[in-house]
Amino acid sequence: MHMTRTVSSDAITRAYLDSLLVEMRHIDAVRPDTSMTVYGRTFSTPVATAALSHLNGHYPDGMAQMALGAHQAGALVFSGMGANEELTGMTATGASVIKIIKPYADRQSIRNRIRHAEDAGALAVGIDIDHAFNRQHGYDVIEGMSMYPMSSTEIAELVRFTSLPFVIKGVLSRQDARKCLDAGVQGMVVSHHNGRLDCAVPPLMILPEIVEETQGKVPLFVDCSLQTGLDVFKALALGATACSVGRPLMARLKEKGAQGVREGIEDITRDLAYTMAMTCTPDLAHIDRSIVREGRF
Repeated sequence: MHMTRTVSSDAITRAYLDSLLVEMRHIDAVRPDTSMTVYGRTFSTPVATAALSHLNGHYPDGMAQMALGAHQAGALVFSGMGANEELTGMTATGASVIKIIKPYADRQSIRNRIRHAEDAGALAVGIDIDHAFNRQHGYDVIEGMSMYPMSSTEIAELVRFTSLPFVIKGVLSRQDARKCLDAGVQGMVVSHHNGRLDCAVPPLMILPEIVEETQGKVPLFVDCSLQTGLDVFKALALGATACSVGRPLMARLKEKGAQGVREGIEDITRDLAYTMAMTCTPDLAHIDRSIVREGRF
């Protein structure tokens, strides 16, 4: 029997983003500094690329071009699934890359990919925990490889297995945030993976609870439907360390390659800087959570 799906999580997330309102604060304002430091490296912007992969259909050698454009803009790069050669091409551009690996049922495959990320010079490595199941009441299969859910014990083992900071992508609850901390995880991506579950809570709605749970112990990255500097500002005000942007940069990549990605990140960063200036925010460390309010009409 066919069942009609409910309202998409992406639509809910976009509506929630747009419902968040921002105070204006002008007295004592200065030209803001958008730089941030994470895992010992300083970036010009908190705007990062999303954990994408397989972009050759958008532009030749698409992922390397994405990495190059982000590097030129002084931005952090996330990498999703893809061949080892893809990651090597990305890090060869000089970009700082966080490699996110799928939860393969073949656990040795995960370890092999972690080792390659270390050898390739990745900044950090992690697991995408939300891709274990499919909608047919089975385990997900991607490119012929079966997925399987990660346990707290396995995550802790992987944290110890690598010398790199270990990041979990797909955290969308206080419960998982606590389990990540207990396992020794050194970063989290607050995300519903563009609607892996219908009616999933918007990342920015749950983010303050995750911030409260983690108490600044690890960087918190956010993705899903973020498009503008104003969106990024709202996420930062609610506790994000950095924000991943996907679709707007993919469109720029398709048009101009690395140049388009660089221009896209720079445009979003300028919009962020304008919002910071208009809210009397001198730098990322001084974004005041009270600036952002939930709108009720």
